[in-house]
Amino acid sequence: MPEAALNSLDIAKPVAATRVVVAMSGGVDSSVVAALLKREGYEVIGITLQLYDHGEATHRKGACCAGQDIQDAQRVAEAIGIPHYVLDYEARFRHAVIDAFAASYAAGETPVPCIECNRTVKFRDLMAVARDLGADCLATGHYVETRRLANGHRAMFRPADAERDQSYFLFATTQEQLDYLRFPLGALSKPETRALAHEFGIMVADKPDSQDICFVPMGRYNSLIEKLRPDAVLPGEIVHLDGRVLGQHQGIHNFTVGQRRGLGLATGEPLFVIRLDADRRQVIVGSREALSARRLALRDFNWIGDGDVGPLASAGLAVTARVRSSRKPCPAVLRRAGEDFVVEIADGEEGIAPGQACVLYDGAGERARVLGGGTIDRGEASAFAPAGEAPLPVQF
Repeated sequence: MPEAALNSLDIAKPVAATRVVVAMSGGVDSSVVAALLKREGYEVIGITLQLYDHGEATHRKGACCAGQDIQDAQRVAEAIGIPHYVLDYEARFRHAVIDAFAASYAAGETPVPCIECNRTVKFRDLMAVARDLGADCLATGHYVETRRLANGHRAMFRPADAERDQSYFLFATTQEQLDYLRFPLGALSKPETRALAHEFGIMVADKPDSQDICFVPMGRYNSLIEKLRPDAVLPGEIVHLDGRVLGQHQGIHNFTVGQRRGLGLATGEPLFVIRLDADRRQVIVGSREALSARRLALRDFNWIGDGDVGPLASAGLAVTARVRSSRKPCPAVLRRAGEDFVVEIADGEEGIAPGQACVLYDGAGERARVLGGGTIDRGEASAFAPAGEAPLPVQF
């Protein structure tokens, strides 16, 4: 159909005939999305996923998808006049997110459960429900933008509000999912969103944002690991990079790469966690200089850029890379080394932690396109291969 026939959601149907499922967490962002689309005349259905019910976690400030938040979503849906359903996804969430989180920490990694939640429960499973309901799209309150390309597919971009950018947590979105998803807040700032919430009279307009891992009460993730994986909570040695045994620890799950405080060492020199060796139950420490890595090997690689990533990466593709959600994208090169995808960071990055994500963009600007990324498997400080030569084999 001609471009003029597309509605504001880029769907070739009249607004009133377009059904939209909105994922409602009980927070201000998703509530505003539902209210905006309702005001525009779309047929809006709100769905909230009950993901966990862990006592204290369900009632603490800033949680999502449990307890008070479900009630808030129900109240908002009633106020704006849309149907609302709560789906019990606790079993799916435990298997896909919580158990995977515990296993990753037990393996000496620092996982990002929000990425896995988006990859599985929220987009894969909830999207299937939306399709079963006959919805034309699934809308969420994430701060990213998507745009329709000339080929009919959609591309993901960083949002207008760089401070709220959530693209790091959405790199694993597939092209099929991206074509079905809509993110109405991508062009708004957080203050603008809250202003709209007040305009709509939404009762959660001033509700604080979630800050911690949603299923971990008060951020005590190590207590959760001890409960779920007691077999992995074993004492071991704290070892310097030069081989010296400096002390003992009560479990590698209490540490993360880049950590300086809480090591329990009195050596007279600033030491940082450089690596966690789960097999040997060792926490390896060293100077800050040892934290810098220039090459990363990625697993679970996902590509939503243009073209076939294989040939592009084999030739070496200039990108910008983001290795933590709080850091800015930096110049890098994506390469293919055998079956592995490797990212070479021009100036190196400190505190590269296995289990975190490395997200790739086509630039460093506020609205740069998201190309994809992967989970960091390992990193090393090797130099680049000389220009024109094959990349050095990665030894992790």
